[in-house]
Amino acid sequence: MIDIYTDGACSGNPGPGGWGAVVIIEGQQTILKGGVGDTTNNRMELIAVIEGLKCLSPKSNVTVHTDSTYITNTMTKGWRRKANNDLWQELDAVVSKQSVTWEWVRGHSGNPLNELADSIAFKESQSRITQKTQSPTKKNRMQIDGKLSHVDDTGNASMVDVSLKATTFRIAKAEGWVYMKPSTLALIKENAISKGDVLSVAKVAGIMASKKTSDLIPLCHPIPVDKVSLELSIDENENAIHVISEVSTNGKTGVEMEALMAVSISCLTIYDMCKSVERTIKIDGIRLLKKTGGKHTYSV
Repeated sequence: MIDIYTDGACSGNPGPGGWGAVVIIEGQQTILKGGVGDTTNNRMELIAVIEGLKCLSPKSNVTVHTDSTYITNTMTKGWRRKANNDLWQELDAVVSKQSVTWEWVRGHSGNPLNELADSIAFKESQSRITQKTQSPTKKNRMQIDGKLSHVDDTGNASMVDVSLKATTFRIAKAEGWVYMKPSTLALIKENAISKGDVLSVAKVAGIMASKKTSDLIPLCHPIPVDKVSLELSIDENENAIHVISEVSTNGKTGVEMEALMAVSISCLTIYDMCKSVERTIKIDGIRLLKKTGGKHTYSV
């Protein structure tokens, strides 16, 4: 059984907000936290639960402890959803993958884990009062630390020590685009490129590269990757191939670089196989779309 204690806080409602989730798996405690510059208390409560559930392996038996009747009564008594429909839909999606029991906890009643979640959420909201408000297009849920984790106290590069981190289920998703002439795209679609099936080869190349990430990037940890998936689709409106990767593991550190490596090498393989017919192919838009399961959560 897994327990998650969650809470949200907001200064002003609406105003700067924060959320906290304490995830306990077999006695191992993991803290998740974050916030945004302009939000509401209910949104922070919802995001805390969503992010807590996202870090778990599918089909987990989990009890969510929250002092929010807004959440517990909506999920167990069918309260009408009048607002925050985007987050309710996201919550429904993650709940569908788990076996969830909902337990209401009276706030500020001495429950130490509820108090911990409350304290985390409050600190996250307070930290954003003095921060410059993010523009709506750049809001995200993760907290960004002010210190570079790969630099030691003397300013030298160093590998991060993850020995004390909890093992959690982690996912990262990335994307990239390969733009080309319509005529080149047509050859790929018809499987008429002389080097062979471009999409199949690029897919295999991305999967292989993901597993070699720590060999190519000096400070990356060797990670036992559980799954790498790549989707390559032809977008005729953009005259491009869209590449999306998703990587998962049960480990102590995330797989963002593995997801980005899969996309990058897949895109480069497309270029390599098609460069004989077009030298102006452009690779663009390689970015991280999502990461879950660690100290910070990120979603575009």
